[in-house]
Amino acid sequence: MPTDENKPTFREMLSGETFHYGVELVSSRGLPQMEEGDSKLLKEAEALAADPHFSWISVTDNPGGNPMLPADWLARHLTKLGSEIVIHLSCKDLNRNGLESAAWRSASEGFTNILALTGDYPVTGFGGNATPVFDLDSVGLISMLKAMNDGLEVPGRRGKTEELPATDFFIGCAVSPFKQHEREYMPQLFKLARKVRCGAQWVIPQLGYDMRKFQELQLFCRWAKLDVPLIGNVYLLSKFVAGMFNRNDIPGCVVSDKLLEEAKKYAAGEDKGRSFFRELAAKQLAIFKGLGYDAGYIAGVAKAETFGAIIDQAESYGENDWKEFAKEIQFSTEEEFYLFEQDAETRLSDFDRMSEDYLVSLLHPTASKNVSPSYRMSRTIHDVAFTRDKGLFGTMQKLYGKLEGDGKAKQATGKVMHGLEHASKQIMFGCKDCGDCSLPDCAYLCPRASCSKTGRNGPCGGSHNGRCELDDKECIWARAYDRTKYYGESQAMFDGPPVLYNPNLEGTSAWANTYLDRDHNAPREEQPAPLLPDPKPAKKRKH
Repeated sequence: MPTDENKPTFREMLSGETFHYGVELVSSRGLPQMEEGDSKLLKEAEALAADPHFSWISVTDNPGGNPMLPADWLARHLTKLGSEIVIHLSCKDLNRNGLESAAWRSASEGFTNILALTGDYPVTGFGGNATPVFDLDSVGLISMLKAMNDGLEVPGRRGKTEELPATDFFIGCAVSPFKQHEREYMPQLFKLARKVRCGAQWVIPQLGYDMRKFQELQLFCRWAKLDVPLIGNVYLLSKFVAGMFNRNDIPGCVVSDKLLEEAKKYAAGEDKGRSFFRELAAKQLAIFKGLGYDAGYIAGVAKAETFGAIIDQAESYGENDWKEFAKEIQFSTEEEFYLFEQDAETRLSDFDRMSEDYLVSLLHPTASKNVSPSYRMSRTIHDVAFTRDKGLFGTMQKLYGKLEGDGKAKQATGKVMHGLEHASKQIMFGCKDCGDCSLPDCAYLCPRASCSKTGRNGPCGGSHNGRCELDDKECIWARAYDRTKYYGESQAMFDGPPVLYNPNLEGTSAWANTYLDRDHNAPREEQPAPLLPDPKPAKKRKH
């Protein structure tokens, strides 16, 4: 493998003072397409690797939910050329064992820069759409990679625990700040804090064209004391791609109606909008550098020389030009929610002024349709019967303890109680009898019944206008946010350790498993501190 002792690693790039640029390489489906005996895909990869504009190459993992050549196949070819590589690893196609295996393979081949993703819902496959896995989500994957870095402990011989050799993954995560409404935006930010706590070491936002939202991500990280590098994400648009992003055909990528109109207008010109789209990308990169992002990242359907020219254009601007560009590139949606007030001069957000409307709403939240009588009753029942060291918890713990063990009478009673439990929960929540219940984690919404990706640790990036990525239901986490905010608990909705579902409990009594400490609710040696600081006090409204 060629090496350059003077070339910084990806980790060093994000901690240094130089603003580096990375580029995305998308794999292909099927055998590599050949041109004159050579692979078109490998030619593209080689051109990116040879271009000095790009400090690293990021290789995607079945993007858009499509089956493609695996990321590490491409990465092996790129390392022969001396490229610094980031590999995407997503949870949609592999269960936790498959993900761990893929991680070991990456580590053994020297690929330590991993972008951990939940992944897009599969949209195609042989003979029909593939069945998604989502055994872990991005939080679970990050937690697993962190455990591998710490020396993963696994069952060994004769009941002893064995510690495996420690890896050295540089773990990245994504966040989607381009959400129109508070109920989608805030859970995205809160989940980012959970990802960082679980081991994420760098962050890349998903795609959008509102620089104020990119800046707000910086401000949130500063407020929440998340000391992680941020990489600015740019996609070279075309009229066709702008339309796809506007329709939410690619989950998490947002183009507003106003920007789509601009794209159509310039695409009608002589050069089909090429100059406009390239300038837009160059200005975004310049803004990221001006804002103090740690690096820039560019993607799209273009050749290496096109991306290189965009970087050259970004570098050609004056030192303070980015400030005017930031005012210009704010293609927000209608009634866009922002966490911080806007500064009149810069038109960006002001760190010293958190949104007054938001702060007042924390003190005086209003009920929504999601704060239902069923939810209120569920909270009461949980407080009385399922809160440790309170109410009926001790009594129920003793009762379920007595039903353990042999004896036909005990087993019959246990089956009857499990049947009653499942029937009542199925009627109220659509319970799937998983045995490791996350209703309290999800504001009494069953993640199996109400989330296409069965997410238990927060929202994926694919929701749009409050609806699931599949557009077949309301996003479970937007609903959960409504509920927790009404009771003054939204800031703490992701406190606590990550939720890792135990498949061994499938089809057993979740109540028994909770009372007998067999599920993820069992006490842990250390309970993490609150995830987020308290918001600044709200000001009184002037009437």
